[in-house]
Amino acid sequence: MSALVASLLKVAFIGLLYLFLWQMARSIGSHLGADTPSMRRNRRRVGELVMVRSDTRAGETISVTDAVVLGRSPEADVLLDDPYASMFHLRLTMDGDTMSLADLGTTNGTYVNGRRVTNPVVLNAGDSVQVGKTIMEVK
Repeated sequence: MSALVASLLKVAFIGLLYLFLWQMARSIGSHLGADTPSMRRNRRRVGELVMVRSDTRAGETISVTDAVVLGRSPEADVLLDDPYASMFHLRLTMDGDTMSLADLGTTNGTYVNGRRVTNPVVLNAGDSVQVGKTIMEVK
């Protein structure tokens, strides 16, 4: 095998390895909710959730542009001061003009319009979201 063919195979291998690693990084980033430039370009609307009843945050508005995790943990994007909330209770995501809610496997559950959420649901303006004693309304 000539030195030229061996060099071309090395370059092709390195190129394929780079593409594989780049795709893996993108996949991991989207799974973790990373804010990439392509995600920012695709934003069309900001969803809002208003705290209707809360011991410490009543009247506060939560803006959702990509993904937001609510819970009792200081590491959650939005801290819920509610003893019935889990450390990481629920995730809100925006996809275009659609806001979705997913319960993160909590013990006490998440309720939308009085019904317990077991699978991700699409939220509409006026929907009520309840976590423990905390009640929020989709705007």
